[in-house]
Amino acid sequence: MSKKTQKLPPAPERELLDAPRRSAPYLKIVKMARFGAFSQKTVGPLSPHLNVVFGRNEAGKSTVAAFVKGVLFGWEEARGSRNTYRPAAAEREGSLIFAETAAADGGAVEPREWELSRARNADGLKGDASLVADIDKDTYLTMFSLSADELRSLRGTAHVTAKLLTAGSGTGISPAEALGEVERRLSECTSRASAHPNSLVQLAERLAELKGRIAAATEEADRFRHLHREFEELEPERRAMLERIDEANAEVERLTAARAEAERLDAQLEDLERQRDELREDAKALAAERAARLATFDPSLEGITATKERALRDQIEAMAEERAKYDRSVELASQDNAASTAAYEALQEADSQPDVLRHKFQRSVQAALSVLLPALFVAAGVLVFLHGRQIASLSFTALGIGLVVFALFLALAALVMMFRPSKKDERRAAQERDAHWVMLQDRKKLEACEAARDACAESIRKRLDEAGLAAAEGSLRRARSLLDEAREERTERALLDQRRRALSSRLGSVNEDFEEARTRRQAAFERSKLSPDAPLSAFDEAIARATRRRAALMETSEGMNRRYGELKQTLSQATKARSLDALKLQQQQLLTRQEEAAREFARLLLARRMLQAAIATWEGKSQPEVYRQASRYLKLMTDGRWEKVAMSAEGTLEVTDAAHVTLDPQHLSLGTCQQLYLALRIALLEQAENVGRAIPVLADDILVNFDSRRRAGAARALAELSRTRQVVLFTCHEEVVEALRAADPGLTEVLL
Repeated sequence: MSKKTQKLPPAPERELLDAPRRSAPYLKIVKMARFGAFSQKTVGPLSPHLNVVFGRNEAGKSTVAAFVKGVLFGWEEARGSRNTYRPAAAEREGSLIFAETAAADGGAVEPREWELSRARNADGLKGDASLVADIDKDTYLTMFSLSADELRSLRGTAHVTAKLLTAGSGTGISPAEALGEVERRLSECTSRASAHPNSLVQLAERLAELKGRIAAATEEADRFRHLHREFEELEPERRAMLERIDEANAEVERLTAARAEAERLDAQLEDLERQRDELREDAKALAAERAARLATFDPSLEGITATKERALRDQIEAMAEERAKYDRSVELASQDNAASTAAYEALQEADSQPDVLRHKFQRSVQAALSVLLPALFVAAGVLVFLHGRQIASLSFTALGIGLVVFALFLALAALVMMFRPSKKDERRAAQERDAHWVMLQDRKKLEACEAARDACAESIRKRLDEAGLAAAEGSLRRARSLLDEAREERTERALLDQRRRALSSRLGSVNEDFEEARTRRQAAFERSKLSPDAPLSAFDEAIARATRRRAALMETSEGMNRRYGELKQTLSQATKARSLDALKLQQQQLLTRQEEAAREFARLLLARRMLQAAIATWEGKSQPEVYRQASRYLKLMTDGRWEKVAMSAEGTLEVTDAAHVTLDPQHLSLGTCQQLYLALRIALLEQAENVGRAIPVLADDILVNFDSRRRAGAARALAELSRTRQVVLFTCHEEVVEALRAADPGLTEVLL
């Protein structure tokens, strides 16, 4: 295996020439700003040799391994159900800090650190990218990212060796695969299949076919030249014939249009004649209607103009106000008279029989009481007086005399009251006299108002008669009606005059249109070289002659077109003759492609020879050392159960046990198969010193399928690998940590 010149972290070239020599960088600290469930998480510091990162299940061991790969080669994109460790509503972000140990030759060199960081994939890797310039993603996944799933996926793969050795060589493809690709391309160069149009055989056949086509195209070209000359001579004749046909078509169209116009003008003249007759009849009817209205109109209203009407209406309004004023005064006087009469009659009704009877009844009661009460008191006094005389009591005698005297005084007072006149009767009589006087005054006032109203009505009648409205007979309402009739008559006369003027205007317009249509008809006949007095049938005869002439021209043109079509169809085949230059150009292109294919064939032959020599050299030098180291590590891991790893004559991987039994890897158990591939990877990593010098080997629980003895052997193999490369093993098993600590007491332990 060829080795590349080792790339160190960036430094001026003079530092490479100066002593002391620096050692390879290593991953010291992992800083996850945002990744998966981690935020501002730091893992480390790590040592440049064997490291174990211990954490329980779901502590994030696989997340840390995925983070390192993402920073170096880009974050995973979301595909299907794959976990891309992208936080919710945030971008993945973090960095890796690399450092270097002391100088490899023991010189005094100040340690340095480098930080590689990544946020978005579009921004790329930030920092000193030369740290990962000696490795690509595929090589990293094949050689440096170890997991139980990755080792298990290699089981039964036919090209395991090629894949591992390719990664170890630092190339994009293994020499064996490159040789196969060269052999495939060599077979394509000599293939006759249509899928390989650029093969030497295909190009030779196409060149031979193209030569025949060029010869046939040359013969056809001469014949097509003669036909082309005839075709070019026929073209002007066709154009001239088409022009004559166009003229004939124009003549037919012109005559047809002239006939249509003449027919339309005849119809228009007929319609205008009918309209003119109708307008004349309407004028006669309008004159008769006007005469009839004049016969029914009152002659006395004929002189009332609009101005006079407005003045008369103003006078009528003034008369109406004057009349209304007198009517109002009569109405008020009538109301006053009715009120006074009603008041007087009410007083008279108050002196009616019921009141008289009630007054007499009151007088009778008063007289009865005037007689009865004194009589009672006299009788009582006499009885008391007599009783006092009997009992010889002076007090009873005096009391009796007093009662008799009181009775006399009471009788005297009753007589006075009976014959004294009543104030109420006097007051009622005075009211009746006043009401009668008011009634007489209101009646006189009413008679005066009625006389004034009659005088006003007579005055209004005279003024209406003087104004020419004697037919109103003094009625203002009738006067207004007469004015309305006069106004309606004026309006009707104006409408009749307007209709008469409109009829006259329309009649003049129809006469003008009639004359214009007759002039246009005459011009249409003259343009068609026909007599203006000729009938429409003259157009039909002219159209028939023009149509026959056009048919003859079209028949001649059809003959030319047939010949033209035949020549055009024949000349359409002249594309072969016209494509002669294209065929020659195509021939030249094929010759060029043939030369290029020949050069490519020669290069492929040379490459095949060089690859065969390189493979032979590699198999003679590097391959034995790789398989020797792989055999040693496999024997160490299996405690001597399997002793040898080799490549068979058929190019497949095979292993041999202590009993010298050789098997294919697909017949091994899962754990043994993983131990085989782990041994191969460690051997390749030791041989590929120039690949990924700063990149750590990340192993994620690769010892879970090993028993305790084989786990101890694998731990010793990893400890041996850590002497030349940084190894970081992630595990959740304490027994794995113990095995690694037993293999290398100086390992660095990091807890998650």
